[in-house]
Amino acid sequence: MSNCPLTLGALSLGLWWTFDRSRSGFGLGLTIAVLATLIAQFLVYNGIYQYTSPDFMYIRSWLPCIFFSGGVTVGNIGRQLAMGSVEKPHSD
Repeated sequence: MSNCPLTLGALSLGLWWTFDRSRSGFGLGLTIAVLATLIAQFLVYNGIYQYTSPDFMYIRSWLPCIFFSGGVTVGNIGRQLAMGSVEKPHSD
């Protein structure tokens, strides 16, 4: 196992620190990473999906880092959309 997952983990935390820094963003990213990795683990364990070279418990070790980063990104986008701008009525 190389140090690539450690680098990706540090980059994922850096992404959260740079763009979010909220507890809810960290919690969302962590929850998504755990749940999505468990679902991937379930699919691989039951033979529905298969990696060519798994390196940690039937899965690729970089997968949780990608899911964490995706959770933080989607959480930020969702918050920005929820804040939105007040629509002005048209003067037609």
